[in-house]
Amino acid sequence: MVMVMDVVQLRTPIGSFRCHIDDGVVREGRFVDGGRARRDDEDVASALDDYFAGAVDAIDAIRVEADGTTFQHRVWDALRRIPVGETVSYVDIARELGIPGASRAVGAANASNPIALIVPCHRVVRADGSLGGYGGGLERKRWLLTHERVGRGVFLRNCC
Repeated sequence: MVMVMDVVQLRTPIGSFRCHIDDGVVREGRFVDGGRARRDDEDVASALDDYFAGAVDAIDAIRVEADGTTFQHRVWDALRRIPVGETVSYVDIARELGIPGASRAVGAANASNPIALIVPCHRVVRADGSLGGYGGGLERKRWLLTHERVGRGVFLRNCC
């Protein structure tokens, strides 16, 4: 049986973003090079449009589900609990999960997140506050963090 997924692809201030959606649930999301705009799922597309227009909480209600291990799901769930406009470290997430020595495993699960932006792996930074890595590139990560802080009315000083 072939599964047919809806696709939302839109142009954003930091490049094209594409989501694969099954029955209203985002299964994958990432920044992509090229492609044409599509809006097969208007609810997800509208939430993403609103996010990029400054309503930075708009993506919180998007339903997600991705394939992964139990541990990866625990980390990805923790990512969704990071408040918009804030950052945490891998160590913080490991402590929240009750396994303080697992910051490297948290980092690996974060790096394997298949739903960028909506599962906000960009809100995770190194323990020293530096940006660390981001699959979409550090300029996108910096832009997203700045956008979210501005959208929350947070005064920016030496941000990102």
